[in-house]
Amino acid sequence: MTTLLVLGSKPDPALPERSAIDAVACANASGRSAAAHGLPVPVLTAMSAVLTSGQASGRHNLRALRGLRTEALHLLPRHERGGSAAKRLWRRARQFRMEPAWFRARLRAAGYRWQRFETRPLAAYHELVLGLCGGDPALRAQFAHKHPSTGVFAVALGLADGRFDRVIVAGMSFELTHAYGANPEIAERGSAVSKHADTDVMVLERLARRGDLFTTEPIVAERAGVPLWRAAGAGRPPDAR
Repeated sequence: MTTLLVLGSKPDPALPERSAIDAVACANASGRSAAAHGLPVPVLTAMSAVLTSGQASGRHNLRALRGLRTEALHLLPRHERGGSAAKRLWRRARQFRMEPAWFRARLRAAGYRWQRFETRPLAAYHELVLGLCGGDPALRAQFAHKHPSTGVFAVALGLADGRFDRVIVAGMSFELTHAYGANPEIAERGSAVSKHADTDVMVLERLARRGDLFTTEPIVAERAGVPLWRAAGAGRPPDAR
């Protein structure tokens, strides 16, 4: 069976045995953690448009991306708030830093490279996740309140990729901590808890029912019910389903 490791940004990720994975996917700047652990170049990376917004947390991620690369890069647009069409247009004009052209330019300036660039409306990424979760109406309602984190979108992209039979999640903790330095957003908010945590747990709970999703992180297994895949050095992994 072909296995994709989706690596988040959590410090000290619990990694599976290297022989257990065939490819790697990343979220935002977790490619820095992948490189530090000697993992291969990601076959796909999901990134939030907020990385080039000018916010301190975005600049932090851009610095970590310097000199890295990925095969496919998915840009996840920022959630667009409501209001009239005129108000949305005015906000978009002010938020040019998160538009695809500016995003690509800023990543190239940081020395980051990719083979294929893709972006869709955020609603399309929502529908991808919902489709994998059986169109759960409770989940759709939750998305109207808060959409999933970039890491969970990366998991969905991996599950939807026809090249892989299963996905193992590592480096995820439902917190804002990063393996490549202190995330400025923690100090700004006074909390390390991700605002996406509740939505992420809901999504992962439903994805776990598919039978092709595993995790090496005990916190993900405990909170979302994702079957635990033993990390390197912790014994043999469970039999594949």
